[in-house]
Amino acid sequence: MMGKTPLGRVLGLGSAKAGTEHWWLQRVTAIAGIPLMIFLIGFIMAHIGATRAEMVASLANPLVAILLALTVITLLWHMRLGLQVIIEDYVHAPATKLAALLLNTFFTAAMGVAALYAILKMSFGL
Repeated sequence: MMGKTPLGRVLGLGSAKAGTEHWWLQRVTAIAGIPLMIFLIGFIMAHIGATRAEMVASLANPLVAILLALTVITLLWHMRLGLQVIIEDYVHAPATKLAALLLNTFFTAAMGVAALYAILKMSFGL
């Protein structure tokens, strides 16, 4: 924990030497996103014009629901990491940077909760 400020510990940010983990996480989520995006594009193409009942029937398959959930989690995590880098590099006012980083995290979490709720609701046939 050396080299971290109290704010850095709260936000999960480290000293300049801690950037390697962030860099690797971006690469891992990007690589994981490739097959998941192929699955998502195929799923969408196969369901163009499908009714809600047909979508619910497809999501009743646990593999489909799990793959969609993994896609959402991976892509949102990757998005959050990328936006964090942009905010840290281009927002220079400390208060604005803190607000933007917090909004980035809260927005990502809200989108993830909403998407996972929708997937779970349809996968259980509700």
